[in-house]
Amino acid sequence: MKKIKYKEIKEILEKNSLKVKSLISNEEIFLSFKTISNSSENDLSFFSNIRYLNDLRKIKAKACLIEEKFISYLPNNCFPIIVEDPYLALAFVTNLFHNEVLQSNGVISNNTSIDSNSKIEKYVQINPFTMIFHNTEIKEGSYIGSNSSIGPNVIINKKVVIHDNVSISNAIIMENCIIKSGARIGGTGFGFEMKTKQKISHSGNVVVGKNSSIGSNTTIDRAVFESTSIGEFSNIDNLVQIAHNVDIGNFAVIAAQVGIAGSTKIGDYVTIGGQAGISGHLVIGDNVTIAGKSGVTKNISNNSTIAGFPAKDIKLWKKEIIRNSLRK
Repeated sequence: MKKIKYKEIKEILEKNSLKVKSLISNEEIFLSFKTISNSSENDLSFFSNIRYLNDLRKIKAKACLIEEKFISYLPNNCFPIIVEDPYLALAFVTNLFHNEVLQSNGVISNNTSIDSNSKIEKYVQINPFTMIFHNTEIKEGSYIGSNSSIGPNVIINKKVVIHDNVSISNAIIMENCIIKSGARIGGTGFGFEMKTKQKISHSGNVVVGKNSSIGSNTTIDRAVFESTSIGEFSNIDNLVQIAHNVDIGNFAVIAAQVGIAGSTKIGDYVTIGGQAGISGHLVIGDNVTIAGKSGVTKNISNNSTIAGFPAKDIKLWKKEIIRNSLRK
């Protein structure tokens, strides 16, 4: 059983610029991190949603990550750990209890195939039955799972984690990225001349920005000439299709089964719900939220929240839904 001291919790929050205040002793120990309703006397919990206020009054945890304005609802048995954003604190602290990130042990399996025209830096782990093709560079501290295909024309930067059964070609993966099982990055896009169906040759690549995560069985196609790009700190779920020449900004959140057609440009801090579809050659602004199952067929300005098909301002969409239901 993993034991986490309060001083470790405090250190990871302060390291990530989160102010924290509590009367708990630095040596106080927590055995697990649980929800308000399932916690017990040796657990840490968190409160970030007012809907669970009644549960907060009955919490059994030893301590709770919480905003200062809610601490009066805590019973005497639970210490408040006061933070401005409990949910963000949760994201950092859970890594102490459940560190799921694979780390390299520096061992390259004998059952791998590594092209002589590739460069593998120190402390890289490559698991069995993986193939490294020509013009590939894998930098220090990266981890590559089994049955993967890396290259040609690939740069894997420092401390990248690539899970099993991944295919990457014609791509640059920046540091601290996570590529989950079954992802396909850098293949030729869906491009051809419509009348004759003559295939268009692709010579570009894919660039995935640092600290980003690519989900299982997601495909990202290489550009025709330049780069299909994913920004920094972006999280892309499983089963997402990103076509050639797409440009996605920083801090994107894209849920499962989203499809983005070619040459669309998407800004920073965009959130896209599951099964949404976005047409090609569009411009989606910064801070846009696209509801699940939306069909986006035109450019979207900054700070918009849209829904429906064709996608429109979510307030208008809700009014139409209500109006149509009343007519039935």
